[in-house]
Amino acid sequence: MRRRLLLLTFLFASLTTGFLAHSSCAQTPGNEPPPVVESSPPSSETAPAPMPTNEQAPPELLPHESPLPSSETPPAPLSTDTHQLPELLPHEQEDAVMALGELRNAVRLSPDNADDRLKLAQGLYRIGDLDAALDECRMALKLKPNNARAYLQLGVTLMAKQDKHEAALALMEAIMLEPQLTQAHYSLGNVQHSLGNLTAAIQSYRQALELQPNFLDASYRLALALKLTNRHQEAAQLMENAAIGGIPQAQYFMGNAYRNGQGVEKNLTLAIRWWTKAVEFGQQRAAEALSQLRRQALSSDQAERRRHDTIEAFRQYRDELWADYPDTARTSPSDSLGIALLKDSQASNGITALFAEAYALGESAHDELARLYETGLDTRLAQFDKRILTYFATTAADGFIPAKKTLARIYGNGLGVTPDLQKAKAMLKGLPKQEMQEILDEIAGH
Repeated sequence: MRRRLLLLTFLFASLTTGFLAHSSCAQTPGNEPPPVVESSPPSSETAPAPMPTNEQAPPELLPHESPLPSSETPPAPLSTDTHQLPELLPHEQEDAVMALGELRNAVRLSPDNADDRLKLAQGLYRIGDLDAALDECRMALKLKPNNARAYLQLGVTLMAKQDKHEAALALMEAIMLEPQLTQAHYSLGNVQHSLGNLTAAIQSYRQALELQPNFLDASYRLALALKLTNRHQEAAQLMENAAIGGIPQAQYFMGNAYRNGQGVEKNLTLAIRWWTKAVEFGQQRAAEALSQLRRQALSSDQAERRRHDTIEAFRQYRDELWADYPDTARTSPSDSLGIALLKDSQASNGITALFAEAYALGESAHDELARLYETGLDTRLAQFDKRILTYFATTAADGFIPAKKTLARIYGNGLGVTPDLQKAKAMLKGLPKQEMQEILDEIAGH
């Protein structure tokens, strides 16, 4: 008991010291979302309910961050100042409510069963009833004081309630009772990170990874903490592991790392590849980074060398896509991979490749998407498909002339949209007068 008390005192002192140091030099903004437990803990653990998430604003991305900084500012420490209730799909809400009824019935029949109390706490947490979840956690601990899993659930619930210090104490207790409890180390790292105690956070994340080397979210969070301490090379290695594992925020940061040469050698083509992967998972910051890069390639205001290097990076990215399909024949450097795959009856892969090439300023792929917009492609691509229209609008806004011309024809002729001649003319603004008139005459004679 004395050993545990001393260890608890030491850990809490470390946490408090980090918090005071952080508070004296930089306050965490008050409008950031809570830390997110983004993946399941190891299957060997019975984990508490997942942390509530805010998918639209990952905690490591601040509103003022630029997607293409000249010298990337590391993410701020995690904050737990705003609680977001879990966002469940309709069928999940129904399932959670039904399950809660069963859990309450179990507790009614066996009120002194600590495990049933803990399961009820997890069910209440899942539907966002944090106060009731805390009550059940404490009752479970009253019935079974040395229940590490109950301390873990208590800790993550207190995190959601923004009671950081109490959350840290609960998580430390869980670790002392069950040192192999991976998610307790991970969640404690999130609390320490949110308080600005990066040294302790790094230790907690490392411990989580020692226990579960394939815990990708721990790799990602450790990489963020290392970035803040300017250990960019180690951070990049961990971030790449998380990015390969499919964490979109990690893919976004890998794009930044290759763009700016932080921890890796500068490589704009690899930056494009990582940002494109992140966009596939809906990472908005990566989409903004690619948009800014396209504008850099297409704007006459940019230095000619910079424009050339950016255009070349997009071209090289399109070329490297072919490596994923070694059996697909390529007869010319200007060939579109997407078109070649469609000819090989690989419609699904072909459509995916067309979008990748077109967003990377591939004109052949653009022309094929313009054709498919009007015709569709059996059951895989509807006529006037909204995804293609979104592509046209996005790249046209970035200054891609072929997309501007195509959008002008779409709005001028009312192809899948309400006819709007004024919008068509606006799309052609900036083109040579003769070229603009030819398109308007084509629209008029349609």
